[in-house]
Amino acid sequence: MHLFTNSSDNTSSTVPPAGERVEGTAGLQDMDITQADSPSQSSSVMEVVSDNRPGKDKSPWRPWYDALKAILPVYIAIHLAIFVIDCLAFLFTVKDFSPQGLPISTLWEQWHYWDTAYYSHIARFGYYELHVAGFFPLYPLLERAFMFVTQDSLTAGLLVSNIAELFMFTALYRLVKEDFDGDRAYLTVLYFAIFPSAFFFSAAYTESLFLCLSILSFYYMRRGRWLLSGLFGLLASLTRPDGMFLLAPFCYEYLRRLWMLRGETIQSRFTKEQLVRLAKGLRLNILFGLCIPAGIAIYAAYCYIHFHDPLAFVHAHADWGRTLRIPGWGILMAIREMRHSGFLSFLTMRTSIDLGSDLLVFILIVSMFIGPWRLPARMWSYGIYAAVIYLYLQLFPIANTGYPLESMARFVLEIFPAFIMLANIGKYRTLHLSYCMVSGAIFFFLLAQFLTGHWVV
Repeated sequence: MHLFTNSSDNTSSTVPPAGERVEGTAGLQDMDITQADSPSQSSSVMEVVSDNRPGKDKSPWRPWYDALKAILPVYIAIHLAIFVIDCLAFLFTVKDFSPQGLPISTLWEQWHYWDTAYYSHIARFGYYELHVAGFFPLYPLLERAFMFVTQDSLTAGLLVSNIAELFMFTALYRLVKEDFDGDRAYLTVLYFAIFPSAFFFSAAYTESLFLCLSILSFYYMRRGRWLLSGLFGLLASLTRPDGMFLLAPFCYEYLRRLWMLRGETIQSRFTKEQLVRLAKGLRLNILFGLCIPAGIAIYAAYCYIHFHDPLAFVHAHADWGRTLRIPGWGILMAIREMRHSGFLSFLTMRTSIDLGSDLLVFILIVSMFIGPWRLPARMWSYGIYAAVIYLYLQLFPIANTGYPLESMARFVLEIFPAFIMLANIGKYRTLHLSYCMVSGAIFFFLLAQFLTGHWVV
C-alpha cells in the first residue's frame, strides 16, 4: 500500500504507484457464461492479464500469496495487541497489590464465555438438546476435528477461528484489490480488523469461518466460477443460516453476465422479448446456485432425524426472545430505552455501541446506491448482498427487554461490503485517524470486558 499525505488539504492520496492497476477486471470475464467452470478458465482474467508479461510467475497461487503478504502485517499487529490485552485483562478481577498469581492457562481459558461454551459442548457431546439446535454444525464439526490434535474443545475452537480469520482477510484483500485497487483492499482489511466487535474473529465463535466461506463464495461468483461459488456457499450456510442470502448476489451476477453476453444493458424494466431472450440464454450451470441453500436443507434433514423436527433450528431461536418485527422497530425501541435510562448508564452505553454500528452500516449500504460513492451497475451484487443481510437482521430484534439490538455490533460483521465502502474515508486523514482511534479504543474495551466475563455478546 502507498498512502501519501498532503498537509495542505488534510487529505491522503491513494494514488497507486506506476504500473499498478486501479480498476478491477471482474467485468472482463464476461465473455462466455457457458464456459465459466471449464478447465480453460482455471484462473481469473485478472491473473491472465497481469501474468502474461515476460518473466512473470504464472502460478495460480501467486496472487493468493501476494494477498497473504499484504494482510499479514495487519493480522500480526492485531493479534499482538489482543495478546497484550489477554495478559492484562485479569488485572480487572484482582485487587491492587494482590499477591495472587494465575496459571498460564488463564490466557486461553478466559475466552470460554457465552456462545463459546455452546459450541464446545456440541463439539464434545453432539446436539444434546433442542435448545442448541440454533447453532449450525460446520463450526463444531471442525472444532471436533481439531480436538484430535489439541485434546481440548476450547483451544480447538480458537485454532479454527484464527486460521479462518487469516484466510478470510486474504480472500477479502484479493477480492477488493481485483474489483477496486490495492489501497482500498488494504484499508478495507484494516478497518474490518479494528471494528469494535472484530475481536470475535479471534474468539471461538463462527464469525471468521462464516465470513471466510462467504467471501470465497462471493469472490468466485464475481469471477463466474459458479461451481466453486456454490460449494463455498453451501459450507457458509452450514455454518450460519445467513449463508443462504449469497443466492441473491449469485443470481444477479449470473444474469449480469448473461445480459452482457446477449448485448443487453442492465435496466430497471425489460420488455417481454428481452426477458424471453434472457431465459433462452440460461444454462444448467445456474443450478450450482442451489448448492447455497442446500446447506440449510442438509441440516434440516439432520434435525428431522435427531429431533423429529426439520425446523428445530428455527424453533430453538424462540428461546432467545427474537420475534418478527417491521424493519426499524429495534432501532426505535433502542432509542426509547436510551432516553429513559439517561446518558451515563449501562444500558445507554452498551446499546449505543450496537445502535452506532447498526446506523453506520446502514449509511454505508445506502452510499452504495446513492451519492458520490455509489457503485456502478456491474458491482451492484455488493449492494444487493449487503442490503439483504441488513434487512434480515432488522426483522428479528429482541422483544420485551431493554436491549432490542443485542449483539447487533457482532451481527453486522457479516456485511463485509460495508467495510469496502468505509475504506473511502481513508483519503481523509482526520476521518481515517478518528476511526482508527475510536474504533480501536472500543475494540479493546469490549475485549477486556469479554475476557473478564462481562456481558459482551
